[in-house]
Amino acid sequence: MATSIAPAETGPRAQRSVILAISGLIVGMFAAIASSTIISPALPRIVSDLGGGEDILTWAITASLLTSSIATPLWGKLSDLIDPKLLVQIGLGFFVTGSVLAGFAFDPSWLIAGRAIQGVGVGAMNTLVMVIIAGIVSARDRGKYMGVIAGIMGVAQVGGPLLGGVITDGMGWQWTFWLFAPLVVVAIIVIQLTLHLPKRPARAVRIDYLGAVLIAAGAATLTLWITFAGDKYDWWSWQTTAMLGGVVAAFGLFVLVELKTAEPIIPMRLFGDRTFTLAVIASIGLGVAMFGVPVFLSQYLQYARGASPTQAGLMTLPMVAGQLIGGMLVGNLISKWGIWKGFVVGGTIVFTVGLALMGTVGYDTNFVLVSVYMFMLGLGIGSVMQNLVMVVQNSVEAKNLGAASAGVTFFRSLGGAVGVTALGALLGARVPTLMQQNIADADVSGLTPEQLQGAHEQLSSGAVTDLGSLPEVFGSAIESAYGTATAEIFLWSVPLGVVAVIATLLLPNKSLSRSTGTEKLGEQAGKAAVDLAGAITSSDSPESIAAERVLESAVTRRSEDPGQVR
Repeated sequence: MATSIAPAETGPRAQRSVILAISGLIVGMFAAIASSTIISPALPRIVSDLGGGEDILTWAITASLLTSSIATPLWGKLSDLIDPKLLVQIGLGFFVTGSVLAGFAFDPSWLIAGRAIQGVGVGAMNTLVMVIIAGIVSARDRGKYMGVIAGIMGVAQVGGPLLGGVITDGMGWQWTFWLFAPLVVVAIIVIQLTLHLPKRPARAVRIDYLGAVLIAAGAATLTLWITFAGDKYDWWSWQTTAMLGGVVAAFGLFVLVELKTAEPIIPMRLFGDRTFTLAVIASIGLGVAMFGVPVFLSQYLQYARGASPTQAGLMTLPMVAGQLIGGMLVGNLISKWGIWKGFVVGGTIVFTVGLALMGTVGYDTNFVLVSVYMFMLGLGIGSVMQNLVMVVQNSVEAKNLGAASAGVTFFRSLGGAVGVTALGALLGARVPTLMQQNIADADVSGLTPEQLQGAHEQLSSGAVTDLGSLPEVFGSAIESAYGTATAEIFLWSVPLGVVAVIATLLLPNKSLSRSTGTEKLGEQAGKAAVDLAGAITSSDSPESIAAERVLESAVTRRSEDPGQVR
């Protein structure tokens, strides 16, 4: 008994159909990703208005990254059980709610809470867009769409600071949160009207609540430890021992729960897939740069080079260009030629070299060179980030598509959250020290004792420095401190890039499938039915013959819905 799956529609008409179907997703994803970077130029002003120091500035970014990381595997697992279209609309609802609340913040705690709610929605978009595209486009053709997504992410991640600078200087920092709320509401409506996914076999919905609590506890405790260590308590202290013990216990229990539960959030068997495991390792290193580079670049450009928020955004355009070219060009070449490994490995190498070169910058480095380094970073990230997800989707079983996609994205986001927090803590510790060292060498003979005392108090307080309130003689000392500290941040990131290069070199070079995720599900269901029929029909009894005919009819009906975009 044979089964057949109708081939998916191909050609320009199919591509237009897919673009129309995911148009709302693209709008929603742009808003979600841009929300992570649009506030970068506004952060010094936000912290100045609401009060707080470098730790509050870091947490305004980390809160969203942390909740996004925690929510990502939950959204991914739910997408294997529930209609992804409904889930993505719910996720965008979280995003709108968090955006509105953050814009009305009157103190740092309110701001961080709004950003945390935003992050839940960002986690949905990070995962579900990839899952939906995998369900309607084959791995071989997916490169061009991943290129579009990478381009959108590039514009959102690096172009966000430009938009944020203009808004902060013109309308006020609150609009960096409010701007996308109406756009996302439109995206929800567009998704309802244009996205029609193939029906999937019904599955019992069993949510792993205990696993969700454990993974949230582990990720949150790890991030809190990195935030407070070296500030609230020593790196080597009983608090460190207690918090790291909590992290190990939470993640250890999570693994045990995932091994026993019927519907694990992250199936542990996925780590038996070499492609998945290596992609996770690479994603952790890449995630630090993906989320951290825009944040630290914005501070470098404003504090080390004296740029305004708007100017800082414009100065990141080389990185935007690099990510656009890397994402769209490489994605289309992968779809055209059917090869991916050389592009992924090469992109990771370019990215790591870019990190190393950014580690040489100072406050007075020729900006042409800085632009070249930023372009290399963007080119590397655009060539690799979404293509890693595609490679994993190509390797795992269709029934685990959501969990596998979310797993890679989760570790990328967690790496970003932990990395930004750790590097932000390092920056916050190094800048005051370097400032005081530079000031000791500055010519302060023309300043009064009161001016000197006020400057020293501000520079040693750990708060974000208001450059305009300091004597002009300290300008170069402050700029040099931020330039040196930022370079150190990038140098600390280089080993993570090297790990990512090694991981991508070891990835198995599997051919890209020409079947969509939905078609794979149909093929697997058909194969299971054929195997069952073979067992039943081992005898020639009338009951066995009747059972074979019922199974054959079921397989035929399943094959008539190949998963086309309607």
